[in-house]
Order: sequence, then structure tokens, then C-alpha cells
Amino acid sequence: MQVKKYRGKTINDALARVKNVLGPEAMIISTKKLRERDGYNGFEVAAMQARDGISDTSSSPYMEVKSELMSIKEMIYLLNHSGGITEALMMNPGTMNLYAKLIRNGVDDHYARMFLERAGVIKGDSSYDTNSIKKKTIKEIMKVVGIKNPFDSQNGRQIIAAFIGTTGVGKTTTIAKLAAQLMFTAKRKVGLISIDNYRIGAMEQLKTYASILGIPCFPAFNRKDLLFALKRMGGRDVVLIDTAGQSHYDKPRITELKNMIAGDPFISSHLLMSVSTTDSEMSKAATNFSPLEFQSYIFTKIDEAERCGSVINQIMKLPLPISYITTGQNVPEDIERANKKRILNLLFNKNLFFIGEQGNGSSNKFEKDDKGRVR
Repeated sequence: MQVKKYRGKTINDALARVKNVLGPEAMIISTKKLRERDGYNGFEVAAMQARDGISDTSSSPYMEVKSELMSIKEMIYLLNHSGGITEALMMNPGTMNLYAKLIRNGVDDHYARMFLERAGVIKGDSSYDTNSIKKKTIKEIMKVVGIKNPFDSQNGRQIIAAFIGTTGVGKTTTIAKLAAQLMFTAKRKVGLISIDNYRIGAMEQLKTYASILGIPCFPAFNRKDLLFALKRMGGRDVVLIDTAGQSHYDKPRITELKNMIAGDPFISSHLLMSVSTTDSEMSKAATNFSPLEFQSYIFTKIDEAERCGSVINQIMKLPLPISYITTGQNVPEDIERANKKRILNLLFNKNLFFIGEQGNGSSNKFEKDDKGRVR
């Protein structure tokens, strides 16, 4: 692995020389701002060819090293989106690498700069080591991440939670996962209500889950039905309401749903959002569902997303706490209550985060009795 150094009066000049000699896929090892005392007033870039001396680029050690480096294309993109802090980034490789990692993992460049600035690590010098830079920046990111437990009842009152979101975001399976966890982990009495009268088979799917769990499940087609169903659920600790999946551009149906649940002080709403969707659609969905006054985010389909920076982008655009995250279709395993450490893992080291690992090696799988109910 041969590392070569290239100099230029500006960082773009140095990068151009790297690109001309090593090609656009060359990997950047380091960057340095040189002063006159160094014998040269300009920038120095150390780089190597993408496959120089390595026959198997799919090998684990190579991929681990490559994941920490930047290609010429990435470096140029970062410089073009650095918002006037180019020289400050170049002065400290640790700051540049962290900025690159945030961008690479999907964090909007504006927010990435903001976190670095709030952390005070963009000073145009190299006074901070890499670990200090990362710790200070992580601390700033964690300040904006709020966590909420929708089922934390201080006074023992019944909790009624409605789950809203676009079609296919995973509301019904999420409700089934939550019902199982609440029953067998929190020892709560749970009931289900479906107000999804649009999707064929929606009620049957929820009733199937309810039958397996051995809990009541009622349909509700209007406000009157909903109130009647809630009255029948009077003996339940927690009532979970499954709503119809709909386009966030379908304003009439959102208004219809609002008339059923919004404004009721006893019903809390929670918005499910797929991390695999685009940032812009995620933001529009949150905006268009805002008349329902949802209280937290549930980010779903983590397993289908290559990058999870959109989680941070969304809570920066519309600050609300995160209550749960889901990573698959398995019921009841693939869900976990959100906490800041988990969100941090999603952002910086997604491959370490897959539900089913609870920190103690235990599994969330449940057995069924002779009647097919989970126990």
C-alpha cells in the first residue's frame, strides 16, 4: 500500500493533482495545511490508489480501513458543502473525518456543520485530538435527541395510544410487537382497536394477532364506534389503536382521522416513519400529519436502510422525542424502546445495531400454548 503526497497552493489544487495521478477513486489518507515555516505555504494531501497492493477489496481488513477513508469524489463534495469552514476542516484531520462520517451516514451537511460548530471543534487549529472531537460532537448530537416512553403511567391511569403513518410503514406489525412486549415484559392488560376501514384484510390481520396473544380486539368505523370500543376496553391498562395507512398527501382522509382521534385528551398519537424513505418525503409526512398532534416518532424499517442519518435530520426539522425503533417483520422480536445509545449506534455504527440483542444475550421470542396463544 504505497502512500504518496501531493501539494498545491489551495486544497483544490492538491486534490486535482491527486486525481490526475491516481484517478478519481484514489483514497485520501490525510490532509495538512502547511505554513511558511514548513517550507511551503499551501496544502498537502496524502493519498493512495483505491486498490494499490490489495488483491481482494472485499476482505474485512481492507473494507474496515476503506470505510474510514475518503475518495477524491467524497472530498470534493465535502469541500463544496463545507459552508465556509473548509480551512478549519483541513487544519484538523480528526474534524474532517468526523464531518465526512456524518455526511456519509446521511446527516444533512448543514446539521453536520452545526454540530461541529456547537461542539467548538472548528477553530482553525489542531488543538483537539480525534477522541476529544468525537466526544464533544456526540455530546451536541445527543442534546437534540429526545426519548419518550408512551406507556409510562405515573398515576395508574389507562393509556390509549394511536399509531399513524403512511401506507406500508408497519403500523399493524408494530402494534402486535408492542402488545406482546407490554403483556409479557411490562405485565400490562392490553386491548386492540382497529379504525382501518380502508385496507382489505386490515381488521383480520389485527384480529389474528389478538387471537394469538389472547386479547380483545374491536373495530371502529366512526367516532361513535371508537367511544363504544373504548368503553368496552375499560378494564385494560393499555389500548393500542391501529389507524388506516394513507398517503400524507391525502388531506381529506387525514382530516377524517383527525375528527376521530385528535383533540381527545386521553388519546396520544405516535407517528411511524420508515427510515428507508427519502428525507424530503419523511419531512412532508411529518408536516402533513401534524394536525393529528402526534407526540413521538417511531422509526421503522431500519434493516432496509443503508444510512440512518435521516433520523437526526427529521428531529432537527421537527423536534419531537423518539419512542421506538423497529428493524424487521418478526413479531414480537424486532422492536426496541429508543434510547440515546441506540440512536448513536444507528448514526455511527449501524452494523452493531440489530434488534434481538438486548445486551444480555437473551431473546424476545415467546412460546405458544396448546390454544395457539403466546405465553
